[in-house]
Amino acid sequence: MMKPYRLLSCILLAALAGNSGVLALDEDAVVKPQIMTKADIAGEVFSRPDMIKTERPGGATYDVTSLLSSDEKFASGMYRAGASRVEIDEPYGVDEFMYFLEGGVTLTSSDGSVQVINAGDAVTIPKEWTGVWETGGYTKIWVIYSATGEIE
Repeated sequence: MMKPYRLLSCILLAALAGNSGVLALDEDAVVKPQIMTKADIAGEVFSRPDMIKTERPGGATYDVTSLLSSDEKFASGMYRAGASRVEIDEPYGVDEFMYFLEGGVTLTSSDGSVQVINAGDAVTIPKEWTGVWETGGYTKIWVIYSATGEIE
């Protein structure tokens, strides 16, 4: 099943590309806060070498992980996508907070209730959510938590 967030392999590729946001497991490493600057938020983050571009129907997606916790249960970053419609028949799988910088999404829950999230709005999707995700395109800051550490 296709899910609207990035795959764990993207995180691993980012780590291999030298993403400073992926915490080093070396016990002597200095752990530092990860900042997303105004310039990053304005779009510069998508020019980083660890940005993952994925071709999909409706256009490419762009994803940058700014932080992956050492226990791999918490992650954050930015994501940009074009128009799409995704039916999510199985539970979403992770708890995800999203703040929309541009564009937006329409979320139709399995019971038929509709929520429209626009630029400047935030939404938290629980891991149990099912429904339809529709968008004309958007850019968001995302934060994901998974108690199992399976951030897909």
